[in-house]
Amino acid sequence: MSSVARPERASVRLSPRTIALYAVGSLGTGGYATLPGLVLTYFLTDNLGVAALVAGLIVTAAKVWDVVIDPLIGAASDRQYARTGSRRGFMVVGALTLPLFFALTFAVPPSWGPTAGAICVFLAFLATATSFSLFQVPYVALPAELTRGYDERTRLLGWRVVVLTAAILLFGAGGPELRRAGADPVAGYLLMGVVAGVAIGVGMLIASRTADAAPLPGADAPPEAAVAATGFRAPYAAGLQTLRRSQPFRALLGTFLLQALATGTMLAAAQYVATWVLRSEDAVTLVFLSLVGPALVATPAWTAVSRRIGKERAFAVASILFTAASATLVIAAWLPGGWMYGSIGIAGIAYAGLQSLPMAMLPDVISHDEQRSGRGRAGTFTGVWTAGETIGFALGATTVSLMLAATGYISTVAGTTAQQPDAAVTGIVISFSVLPAVLMLASLLTLRRYRLRRSDIDA
Repeated sequence: MSSVARPERASVRLSPRTIALYAVGSLGTGGYATLPGLVLTYFLTDNLGVAALVAGLIVTAAKVWDVVIDPLIGAASDRQYARTGSRRGFMVVGALTLPLFFALTFAVPPSWGPTAGAICVFLAFLATATSFSLFQVPYVALPAELTRGYDERTRLLGWRVVVLTAAILLFGAGGPELRRAGADPVAGYLLMGVVAGVAIGVGMLIASRTADAAPLPGADAPPEAAVAATGFRAPYAAGLQTLRRSQPFRALLGTFLLQALATGTMLAAAQYVATWVLRSEDAVTLVFLSLVGPALVATPAWTAVSRRIGKERAFAVASILFTAASATLVIAAWLPGGWMYGSIGIAGIAYAGLQSLPMAMLPDVISHDEQRSGRGRAGTFTGVWTAGETIGFALGATTVSLMLAATGYISTVAGTTAQQPDAAVTGIVISFSVLPAVLMLASLLTLRRYRLRRSDIDA
């Protein structure tokens, strides 16, 4: 590759094919983020009879594994990019292996008992998380290498979030429908795992072709450090150095981690809200339609708003709107009912901005660092970013499981029912409303420290 950069590339519009291929990857990321977050804890507590606290620890432990391996994958992806000019290899491996492991996660029958069932689910989900990280870390790195344009990245990530929103709808509403299509809960969960796993893998495989469109023509050659940094410690040292070096990255990552925790908590509590607050297990489909449906329309609107007032200001507006909407849901502790779908819908409008805007800001952060430190470190950034995102979503499930355990939630196996104590139902409502609102409010404090503006990127 030439060592001379071509600034004019910033003004070139990405082709519709490149945008479409990249966006299809969100079929995979949306499915993986949605179904385990929505039903895995519930699958463990209400089908395998696993205690709520143990179920939360299982999900968290698998996600902690992600945090360990993401920086390693990021560094390895940088080395692959330096050698070959593409990050596709890891993406393909993840796409081909995930469907099997995802199906095995939901293939455990209640007859094996809570202990054996918990161990098998943990091992299968651990393997699933590894496959997903192999795809996700290089996938998130690509926008910084596909275009240098400030608004063009918003356009690219905006379409990605449109597909992501549709995927969340598809898997969030379709997953429970597939579960009910089985002859019994065991067959239903297996059917859901197989179909969803294949759909996720196909989306990931298609998106891996986008890696062939990067890096930017005429881009600077990656620094030798990106090739030479090997060994177990080097990737973590590089990640820590990235955090120390880039103040905008620290601010954006802290904000996104808190928001991932907020939305992860709400997601993990959704099935419990449907079953014990709205008194219908099937109501989880309507909850998802209310949360994600408005986002399909709102994502282009957030893109337009960000062009007018800046990404960081639009991001703050979306965060405030989500905080207000989720806080109102605490009323469901005394007055549950159909009105909740309205508040959830407003949160859904904000959710579109919470997904698209930080993902469009991350390539700006990477570009800002490249101006000072050279190219070739996008994988290191996204390895740390994905680890932070994983921590947020993992702790969301843990937070809900701790709340359930503290309030006396009664776990059951498939085919049996139990009457939950009032304290447990109240805890479910708090997990779905107050906790997300408080976490989102805290994220506004870290967002204030993000100081990159359009002029910093265009320069």
